[in-house]
Amino acid sequence: MSLFRVDSSIRTEGSVSRAVADSIEAGWRQAHRDGVVERRDLAADPVPATAWPTALGAGQTPAEQRTPEQVEALALVAAEADGLAAADAVVIGAPLYNFGVPQFLKTWIDLLILDERFAPGTTPLAGKPVALVVTRGGGYGEGTPRHGWDHATGWLRRILGDVWGGDVTVVEAELTLAAVTPAMSGLVSLAEQSETAAHELATTTGRTFAERVLASV
Repeated sequence: MSLFRVDSSIRTEGSVSRAVADSIEAGWRQAHRDGVVERRDLAADPVPATAWPTALGAGQTPAEQRTPEQVEALALVAAEADGLAAADAVVIGAPLYNFGVPQFLKTWIDLLILDERFAPGTTPLAGKPVALVVTRGGGYGEGTPRHGWDHATGWLRRILGDVWGGDVTVVEAELTLAAVTPAMSGLVSLAEQSETAAHELATTTGRTFAERVLASV
């Protein structure tokens, strides 16, 4: 049984999304010490930007006429899809960048959709628990000046839940830049509260995922 973890933060040190995902992983191991954790770091090893259009073109080209680059791109699609398809539970770290999805994560998802297992109309994550770790440098809640500016979380919930059928739990931490942004110094306490709550929910979520997977065996 495996937890498939995807990170997309460009930061390896000081990343809140990675730290919260660590808490999910810790909760998973608390309840399932022998559970496997497979990792895919999209920032450290990104999907090539040309892979998606190349694979898309390959799908519209007769097999005998495909270029070596197209064959390679299709192999990458299958390899990336294999990891996610085999998982019993999933955690995806998604920091908000420029009000949207990290490019590494968006490119990866676009590539997956080209695999027949993840194409529109399929539900490859049906019945599987999925944790979406969302971190935002500022505040985007109702009543804030930037309410509605988070264009990532809704889209990710649509893909992971509505399109692929996953049972999505969102774990959020906001104001993550408060400690390093002078103009946000008055929000440090709120930021700490948000992060603490995120870690608590993350640990519980990881533990719940493991218990759920074990119960299904």
